[in-house]
Amino acid sequence: MASQLLSKTKYINGLQCPKLLWIQTNEPERIPETDTVTQYIFDQGHLVGEYAKKLFPGGIDVPQDDFMGNINETKKLLKERKLLFEAGILAGEIYSRVDILNPAGEDEWDVMEVKSSTSVKDVHIDDVSFQKYCIERFGLKIRKYFLVLINSGYVKNGEIDPQGLFNIHDITDQVMARSEGIENRIEAMLETVISAVCPEVSIGKHCHEPYECPLTECWEFLPENSIFDLRGGKTKQFSFYEQGILSIKDIPDHIILSRQQQIQKECVITGNAHFEKEEIRQFLDKLIYPLYYLDFETIGPAVPIYDGTGPYKDIPLQFSLHIIEKEESEPVHYSFLADGKEDPRPQLLSELKGLLGSEGSIIAYNSGFEQGVLREAVKAFPEYTDWFESIRLRIVDLLAPFSKFHYYHASQKDMASLKKVLPAVTGKSYEDMGIGAGMDASIAYERITYGNATEEEISQIREDLEKYCALDTEGMIWIVDRLKELSA
Repeated sequence: MASQLLSKTKYINGLQCPKLLWIQTNEPERIPETDTVTQYIFDQGHLVGEYAKKLFPGGIDVPQDDFMGNINETKKLLKERKLLFEAGILAGEIYSRVDILNPAGEDEWDVMEVKSSTSVKDVHIDDVSFQKYCIERFGLKIRKYFLVLINSGYVKNGEIDPQGLFNIHDITDQVMARSEGIENRIEAMLETVISAVCPEVSIGKHCHEPYECPLTECWEFLPENSIFDLRGGKTKQFSFYEQGILSIKDIPDHIILSRQQQIQKECVITGNAHFEKEEIRQFLDKLIYPLYYLDFETIGPAVPIYDGTGPYKDIPLQFSLHIIEKEESEPVHYSFLADGKEDPRPQLLSELKGLLGSEGSIIAYNSGFEQGVLREAVKAFPEYTDWFESIRLRIVDLLAPFSKFHYYHASQKDMASLKKVLPAVTGKSYEDMGIGAGMDASIAYERITYGNATEEEISQIREDLEKYCALDTEGMIWIVDRLKELSA
């Protein structure tokens, strides 16, 4: 029964795209399975929701396993005017589950919607406006509408303090304004879901707003190196698309392109890489031996784990360091991977300080990230402040020649990430790795450290983490070596 109802999730999807709404209701098998990263985000949201309940002691968790059981139990508890978590409200063909439903006054209620965001967003207002329509149609009187959001300024000190972890925002006026015309929108969506034919909807900016649409089939007609691989953002890309231009190579010559866009076009047409020898030489000349190739992996959970950290703050759990003493030396590899539930930063900082020496270039890819991670760690452990300041000016960003298009290959699309640059420059890649992306590494680490992984899984994942992080720094060596060959 629940699949045929219009829920708040379907309402949000319907606002984004009627095709997505129809497929979600009628042919859900067409939607790709939830990937690891998206599932992690969902799990973080659930964890945040559990902590938010602690703001309201004495609340009753309405069981969620049985759909109609949740509905019927909610009806019973509403008559008793109990503070409810996960109350299920069914009003005809409209259904909503309310995070927190709090009795207010003699016969009113406050609606509290919990989000793992740190700021109020338009989509949150749409979400709560749907709840308003559903709850009022059911027959309840609502006094106020609130968003319970993560407080980005919260710092953990001992047990998590729910009062400090969250900020509560009164969004009543915004919900009232957004509710204008909602009945017509809902009626249109109900007509969409019962239609025998899936609506035809062209790709557009709505594919990415407010969320990245899970449907990939809508984009499959595009050629390799399509106009959506062009540097310049979605506005520029859709402008070309609306003119009927599907491929970068088909952009007419009379259209003025930026330097980077022109390089992309030439590389797509010729199939050759773009290489600016003098600029690359100047970059390589800045490298001073010994060379230290450094990469971090981090976690940044919504609910902080370690004292002195806040929501979504990057905590380094691992580093890989390849050191090349002089021109002809073989690289020597050092690594650190936290083990156990203790804060990994003290040991990580200590080991890194002992390895980085007092001179030589420290090479990172997108070095602003590594510097930011170290800066935050040093704030918590100020005894490393002088050391950090002494190494900061030695850090060199290997991203620079690629973000500036001193080197570019069409296989990079519009990206200059290490995952795109490594195969473009060296022909080597992260394929067939047990872990092949930074976010996957973070999720895997949290799972084996704070989840219920088996000993066998823990051993395998730690091995995969070591290989993945090591490839990041070894890959940087291969890239620099190749740049040296090309600029010789």
